[in-house]
Amino acid sequence: MAASLQRERRRVGLSLAEAARRAGIAKSTLSQLESATGNPSVETLWALSVALDVPFAQLVDPPRPRVQVIRAGEGPTFTAEHSSYVATLLASCPPHALRDIYLVSAEPGSARESEPHMPGLVEHVVLSTGRALVGLTGDPVELLPGDYISYPGDVHHVFRALEPGTSGVLLSEHG
Repeated sequence: MAASLQRERRRVGLSLAEAARRAGIAKSTLSQLESATGNPSVETLWALSVALDVPFAQLVDPPRPRVQVIRAGEGPTFTAEHSSYVATLLASCPPHALRDIYLVSAEPGSARESEPHMPGLVEHVVLSTGRALVGLTGDPVELLPGDYISYPGDVHHVFRALEPGTSGVLLSEHG
């Protein structure tokens, strides 16, 4: 519970004093609770959950770490209309996070030319297999396996496979 209180207070950006004031408790009481040396009443926890805008249960039974595995060939896929390009969503952007992760597979032929995405979006690509031209439409960079590139996704950009079986990981970082 101590870690949950600290995490949630920091999530909403409140100082110890301000969180205690909003909950109507002493700052020393909240300090003791966050250091796991206090024994709160239900009323104190309820007041803190309201002050921190978090469900009561989340303070006393915090979410457990979640492990997610997506096996090769599984997961929702999206294909390009005019090129041999397939993106498999590996991890969508959860609340309070600002990224999506895709596994990209492409074949030589037509390039995947992307229109600008939302302002501030940055794309990161690590090439796994093959060779590809990746980056800004007017100035793509040739990548080999293990190479990394990042570029603004809010301008025209391209992914063109140069060898059969080209694949990589694409991370879209939302601004």
